[in-house]
Amino acid sequence: MRPLTGFHSDLISCAEAGTLPGLFQRRIERTPETVAYQQYDPAGQRWISYTWQEIHIQYSRWQQALAGENLEAGDRVAVVLRNSVEWVCFEQAALSLGLVVVPLCTWDSPENIAYILTDSGTRLLLVGTAQQWQELAEHCSKFPALQHVLCLEKEKVTGTQHKIKFSFIADWLPERPVAPVNRATDPHGLATIVYTSGTTGYPKGVMLSHLNILWNAEAVLKANTGYCEDVFLSFLPLSHTFERTVGYYVPMMAGSSVAYARSTKDLAEDLLTIRPTVLISVPRIFERIYARIQQQLKEKGALARLLFRWAEKVGWHRFEATQGLGRHVNLVERILWPLLHRLVAAKILARLGGRVRFAVSGGAPLQERLSRFFVGLGLPLVQGFGLTETSPVICTNRLENNVPASVGEPLPGAEVKIERNGELLVRSPGVMLGYWNRPEHTRAAIDDDGWLHTGDIAEIKDHRIYIRGRLKEILVTSTGEKVSPTDLETSIVLDPLFSQAMVVGEGRPCVAALLVLNPAAWQVFASGLALDHEDPSSLQSPAATKEVIKKIAVLLQKFPVHARVRSVYMTLEPWTIENGMITATMKLKRPEIEKQFAEQIRKLYVR
Repeated sequence: MRPLTGFHSDLISCAEAGTLPGLFQRRIERTPETVAYQQYDPAGQRWISYTWQEIHIQYSRWQQALAGENLEAGDRVAVVLRNSVEWVCFEQAALSLGLVVVPLCTWDSPENIAYILTDSGTRLLLVGTAQQWQELAEHCSKFPALQHVLCLEKEKVTGTQHKIKFSFIADWLPERPVAPVNRATDPHGLATIVYTSGTTGYPKGVMLSHLNILWNAEAVLKANTGYCEDVFLSFLPLSHTFERTVGYYVPMMAGSSVAYARSTKDLAEDLLTIRPTVLISVPRIFERIYARIQQQLKEKGALARLLFRWAEKVGWHRFEATQGLGRHVNLVERILWPLLHRLVAAKILARLGGRVRFAVSGGAPLQERLSRFFVGLGLPLVQGFGLTETSPVICTNRLENNVPASVGEPLPGAEVKIERNGELLVRSPGVMLGYWNRPEHTRAAIDDDGWLHTGDIAEIKDHRIYIRGRLKEILVTSTGEKVSPTDLETSIVLDPLFSQAMVVGEGRPCVAALLVLNPAAWQVFASGLALDHEDPSSLQSPAATKEVIKKIAVLLQKFPVHARVRSVYMTLEPWTIENGMITATMKLKRPEIEKQFAEQIRKLYVR
């Protein structure tokens, strides 16, 4: 990739770092006075910047306090905390003492967190609030290994009478730390156990070494360069490997800075404040932005919609020309683009801060329609693919070799191949050590030659990987027809009326869909049908059902007839992490949704 004007690289190699805390120490030594992190202070209502040297001082206090615990190398310590400087200091302190970090999602249910604490044998736990611990406390008998709970926010604690020690961080941290040490010297040693999202059944603990993550971070930077001047905006949970590797260790390796977003609801404002140059996201964020734009366009005149279509078309042609795909921008398009960019594209890019040089979508498939839309408007958006079990990136598009329909070429040093059943296999230094306490699952996932079986159906063309579906996420109707539910769902939610969608039909005569509607769009849609949008019964009225099925038919017209949706159930109640319907990376928990809506699904097939 061509170097950017005014940007420079300061890469710390995997070999130089040795281990994850080794990378942290090298970065502090190299650039002690540069900004490492930005974080919002609610009390002062301002953003605070921390240099690497300032982070080093805080980390030293955490390490000294942890060293005073009755812990040995290899013991597991867990953290259920929002993305923050404190998260970084705790993890680095733990790793440097040879402890194994178990990251937990703050949105996860107490029952699921309790299972992970039990399965991992966690001995020390860091929580953000006392309430988080109070919700877990009733499960104390399930994790006898847990000895100490640390709480970041100092507040009144009630109802926590149990034998486990409880401390506030402000009381636990020493005021003046001693010089830190790094006892983690083995790159192949276990660094972390990351529990998979668990779309079905209990999650499995993926064991990743220092080398797994470091190799992956370096390979990502070989594919797409990172710079010291880059600013990442971190809003995906650090409990997920995608954010942890690409949004945490990659910028540390490259010398970039990271700003921690306040919350997803504040994301739009934080984008304008931080103005990131690198944006790491999951497709759902881009889907929401796209749906919001489409809804706004419906409320505007025909001229606005025409300008948008022109901007997207001309922008896409420009993209194809820069990628060397045989497209030449004609004279009319060259004349039109400055105007279209000012009136349309620049306004959309400004919502993202106005200086994003690199946006990445991962964690789930990104609809090609969305890729073409954002790329056409000038957002440098690439799609990648990976698994927790591969630390996580397997492949990614390059900025200067970007085919939005694909998930790109394998990372340098990664091998891929396709089995006879269409399954993608990968072999690389990023492949996990195995599943915690589950040797039988490890043997099933990694064969004797070191190939990890991903469970994803894929195709390789011109060295690029195209994901076609999941082996276990194929619906087979009672007529024997096979349907990929994910493809249908991602097409449906492109319409601003639909916030979420789940297709059903396994063993049934046809395909149906459960739909979560956008309240604002539903109000407009219902009014057009002379329905009361505030009346819950309107959602299931024959008139609404008929029109929604017609709308979905247009969205799915490229799919075979047997994949068309014949019946729908609509609701305004979103599926969230809190109610257990989606994972931390916004993937549907299909069994949970089917269980919750079992009666509604049954009725869809008796009409």
